[in-house]
Amino acid sequence: MIASPPPPSLRNLKNACCFSPFILGSSYHHRVISVQSQRTWRPVMFLNQKPTVKDGVLSINGRDALAGVPDNVVVTPWTDSSAFLGATSAHSTSRHVFKLGVIQDARFLCLFRFKIFWMIPRVGNSGSDIPAETQMLLLEAKEETTYIVFLPVLNGEFRSSLQGNSANELEFCVESGDPAIVASESLNAVFVNCGNNPFDLMTESMNLTKGGTPPRFLIIDDGWQDTTNEFRKEGEPIVEGSEFGGRLVSIKENRKFKKTENEAPSEAPTDLKEFVSDIKKSFGLKYVYVWHALLGYWGGLHPDAPGTKKYNPELKFPVQSPGNLANMRDLSMDCMEKYGVGMIDPTKVSEFYDDLHKYLVSQEVDGVKVDVQNILETLATGLGGRVSLTRHFQEALEKSVAANFKDNSIICCMGHSTDSIYNSKTSAITRASDDYYPKNAKTQSLHIAAVAYNSIFFGEFVVPDWDMFYSRHYAAEFHAAARAVGGCGVYVSDKPGQHDFKILKGLVLPDGSVLRAKYPGRPSRDCLFSDPVMDGESLLKIWNLNKYSGVIGVFNCQGAGSWPCLDSSILNDTNVELSGKVSPADIELFQEVCGESWTGDCAVFSFQEGSLSRLPKQRSFPVTLETLQCDVFTISPIKVYNKTIRFAPLGLIEMYNSGGAVKAMEFSKDRMRIKGRGPGRFGAYSSQKPKSCLVNSREVGFNFRSEDNLLTTIIPHEANSWDISIGY
Repeated sequence: MIASPPPPSLRNLKNACCFSPFILGSSYHHRVISVQSQRTWRPVMFLNQKPTVKDGVLSINGRDALAGVPDNVVVTPWTDSSAFLGATSAHSTSRHVFKLGVIQDARFLCLFRFKIFWMIPRVGNSGSDIPAETQMLLLEAKEETTYIVFLPVLNGEFRSSLQGNSANELEFCVESGDPAIVASESLNAVFVNCGNNPFDLMTESMNLTKGGTPPRFLIIDDGWQDTTNEFRKEGEPIVEGSEFGGRLVSIKENRKFKKTENEAPSEAPTDLKEFVSDIKKSFGLKYVYVWHALLGYWGGLHPDAPGTKKYNPELKFPVQSPGNLANMRDLSMDCMEKYGVGMIDPTKVSEFYDDLHKYLVSQEVDGVKVDVQNILETLATGLGGRVSLTRHFQEALEKSVAANFKDNSIICCMGHSTDSIYNSKTSAITRASDDYYPKNAKTQSLHIAAVAYNSIFFGEFVVPDWDMFYSRHYAAEFHAAARAVGGCGVYVSDKPGQHDFKILKGLVLPDGSVLRAKYPGRPSRDCLFSDPVMDGESLLKIWNLNKYSGVIGVFNCQGAGSWPCLDSSILNDTNVELSGKVSPADIELFQEVCGESWTGDCAVFSFQEGSLSRLPKQRSFPVTLETLQCDVFTISPIKVYNKTIRFAPLGLIEMYNSGGAVKAMEFSKDRMRIKGRGPGRFGAYSSQKPKSCLVNSREVGFNFRSEDNLLTTIIPHEANSWDISIGY
């Protein structure tokens, strides 16, 4: 069950992933954007020194980025603070690895594909620490307030990625994925930009489009489709991974979802349409989505089935690139390599998606979750290369979704390659992590940290999807708090009757909506180059904003697990108590909620402790947490009204993201009015005890704690929206 689906405003999102500089040389006009329009980006605050290489040193705005730059590296300035990097070779091939220069004694954060479908973060301080398939590299220059970002991009029919070598050199790999698509140079392979704020720097490096707030919905996951699997024989032991050999035989539902003529009368639905209608009615759902793979199913389409033969499927055996093979192998990919994939004829893919989606709409399905998206990069031989093939399928998919569903009703999954990311035009929601594994104790903290760091990258062009979690689980609150500050939808996959309603009520309002923060939740600046999972000393802080307040979640991810693809010397499954400091200054863009009447002080409310304190913005307070413990702090600027009254709204303080409930505020004639939504316990900082309190024009009681100036009142259960009037 999902408490919060794709946001309505994102359903009509245009150009959600349109950052044209990264698709240079493309013949697709919607990707082209003029240099003049790019120069309207907000400038970084440095002297105008165009990127240049001198004496083997690459400098961006006077900041040294790389040393030992080879002579075959080409620098093409884009703005005063940015450039494209490329290189030339004496021979043509479908895959090049070029050296860019040396990175040494500089802190950095990189995001890399540790499996073919998923990214995780890695921190380090030299080039040898940068793994293959790195898709974002954020470097802290020697000047502590300067950051340099390297983004490998798509250049014509070639796709780039970064990696390091044992000589501490940064390399970039360009590959087409098809031996027939060759080149001797790639002049615009890596975009590099420099700035003094890492989050502004990412935004300036991409076009970003904003999103909104969702209602509730449900996804019918893998298992509804009509498939066959020749690798699973009835009565024989099940071979691990053989499920990935299954192939689609028709676009309709399987027999579990439809009643045959010979079956006895029962209350079970007769087909998918009746099933969807029944669950919408039974659970009050607004939207129902269904799962399907990019190629129909894990093993693609059955080449000889009557229901799929019209799409000319051909059995092909995937081939992974060396970059993927350098990191962690994926069971599903290994099995697809073994069993083969029924590849849809690219000339028939638009027809396939249109037929499938038309049928789903006829069954009252509202949207789709499209999985296994990176598979195309392994099937591109003879089909024009991975970039071109992915672009073709992505356009066909998004065109079909736009034509058949009412809104932009698609969630993307298993698509962390830049082939998929940079070729998405309208898909607005993407899974930002590997799966949630409830039975794997070592991945609970990894999941939270991975999504937070991946959102630095993904958050610039999609709404990151944090995946589902169990509400009745030893790490449930850890996951719930992260999603509360994540600016994301909230999904739970509880078994019927297996719910922790205390946790769910901290996330979900009675109408099924959530108090969603404005932005994708990302690590605070002082966490960017720390390892909150394995360094044994760092807490993870994730910041976000609401309309009138900030919010920051603090998590102890240490001692519960270790990153894959990294030798671990820590003791797992141990309790590590850590202390750290939290400050209102940890919240980026905090000035958005302050206004002219701000005193410079903040009201800080702890969800776990229920405590309220007053703190100047630049001051910090201590937090101590054990492994898999967390707290969420609402931080609201205290403003002066009528020269004497200092006030700061906290919102619904029994919700993790309490400030998300506050929608409007005004003060006039000795009265503070706050409008918002959702029932529960409303709280605020007030320097004075009020004389009266009205909720929706009815006078109600209130409590005032003079020791910390906490004002509270109860919003009745039936009040989905409210107008509080506080008299002084």
